[in-house]
Parts: sequence; C-alpha cells; structure tokens
Amino acid sequence: MPELPEVEVVRRGLARWVVGRTIDAVDVLDPRSLRRHAAGVEDFRERTFGARVSDVVRRGKFLWLPLSMTGTAGRAPGTALMAHLGMSGQLLIEGHDAPPEKHLKVRFTLSAASGEDDDALPDELRFVDQRIFGGMFVTDLEPTPDGAPGGLGLHPAPLIPREAAHIARDPLDPAFSTEVFHRRLRGRRTGLKRALLDQGLISGVGNIYADEALWAARLHYARPTDTLRRPETARLLEAVTTVMTRALDAGGTSFDSLYVNVNGASGYFARSLEAYGREASPCRRCADQGRSTLIRREPFMGRSSYLCPVCQARPRNARP
Repeated sequence: MPELPEVEVVRRGLARWVVGRTIDAVDVLDPRSLRRHAAGVEDFRERTFGARVSDVVRRGKFLWLPLSMTGTAGRAPGTALMAHLGMSGQLLIEGHDAPPEKHLKVRFTLSAASGEDDDALPDELRFVDQRIFGGMFVTDLEPTPDGAPGGLGLHPAPLIPREAAHIARDPLDPAFSTEVFHRRLRGRRTGLKRALLDQGLISGVGNIYADEALWAARLHYARPTDTLRRPETARLLEAVTTVMTRALDAGGTSFDSLYVNVNGASGYFARSLEAYGREASPCRRCADQGRSTLIRREPFMGRSSYLCPVCQARPRNARP
C-alpha cells in the first residue's frame, strides 16, 4: 500500500503536468474502477468533461484534483476528482501515441496549458490498476473545520472532500500542530505504533515509515502513548518528518513494479531502510557503537514490526 511519501511523489508529478489544463475527453475502460462514484459512468463523464484542473492536493494518503468551471460547460465550484490508489493504482502522464497499459482503467485527454505548445506536453492522464482495489470518483468539497487549507497543493483552499474530512493532518502539512498531536496522543492509552497508524490521529504514516520512525526515535512500538513526555513526542515527530523527507528525496519506496511515479519510475528509498524488512540484519546504529545486534521481526496487528531490541527496549508496561 502506498504511504504518504509515495502519494506525495505522485502529487508533485501531477502538479507539474496537469494543473491549468482542461479535460477534453474521458474514456472509461473498466467501470469497476468507478465503483465509488455511485451515480455511474455517464455522470462521472459529465462531471469531468470540460473541467479545468485547478490544483492537485493531498492530505495523508488522500489525493484530489479540484475542478473549476470553464465556459458554459463547467462544473460547480467546490468539485474535485478524487483518486484512491489502493494497493496497485497508478496515475501516469503519457502521450496519446504511447501504447495503452495492460491494466489501463480510465483515460483523460488533456488540453494544452495556457501559453504551451500542444506538442510540448504529454496529453493523457491515465489511471492504471492491476488489482482494482483503487478507484476514482467525483465529489463535492466542503469547508475545513479549522479554516486552514485542506492539504498540500500549489494553491490549496480551505476545502476538503467530505470523504477525507475525518482524516487528521500529516506532519508535512504546515497546519499540523505538535501540541494538539501530543495531547491527543497522551489521551489514546494505547501502543505507540497503533496510534501512529491511526489516520484520525496523524495521517499518512503506514507500516513501513512507522517502523523507520520508531527506530530513528529509539522508541518501542508498544510504548504506552499516555506515558510519552513532550520531548519524546517532539523526537518522534522529528523522526517521522525526517524519514518521510528522505523517502521523498528518493522518490518513495518501491518493492515491486506496482508503485511508480507519474512517469513510470520506481522509488529507491527501500535501499536506505534501517529497520523495516531487515530481520536478522545488523542494526547499523548498534554496529557503529561496536555492538552486534540484529534487527528483530515481531507480529503486530496481523502484520509485522521490525525493531532493534537494544535501541528500542521493550517497556515493562507495554501495550499492543
């Protein structure tokens, strides 16, 4: 499942190529990818055809393209095309002469941006999804409860899709509050990793980056949240932000060909992982200090947690 850095890489790629362009044609090759659009395929076409993409915005793992009115065909203000990548969804920018991908589901033909030569830009946005867990739909935007921008974008407005309104802000969001996060974390009375994976508390953190951030902060995944002091919360958030920023610089984490950027390139942050997936490999921090500690894998919520048993000592009052 793509996590925040992977979705942010896609957002940045889309922002470069689609903002300011108009959707000139909509081709739905597999209606299953529109199952979240309850009004059906024809309504989806009607609500996207002729619309101008005014931005690409992300909150946590949620990604949406606000659509603005163009001419008389237009869309009502406050409408957005929402994309859910699921396990294998890809948003690719291609030229119309590029062969269709095997699992191509939805294709949008885009106009040239203002002042650009038609031949200078790829003219198709393609949604590709091998496992069909992802999808696209058009939804209405509503005001954010705090009046701040809905998420990260080029020109984000204080609007958010109703389907994402319950999602907390992520640490890369300028409106994210460390103090609010600390108070809510202390009130959870659960294990630390379980809290990090709670998208209603902090968004965008998945299994990979939770393990990496906890390793960097030297905190055990079962540390009770109500025992964290402010300096520890600050250290944890700094670790989360640093890990995600490094992942962004590397283009995300790709373990197979299912996660790619808008140009089809894979990320390479997997080469820099310190804990996740490194069971029985030396802890690099311990090695630097002359210790020969091996990374351990432990079962967690039907998945796995990777940690160093020395750097991240298990607390006596551990919570699952």
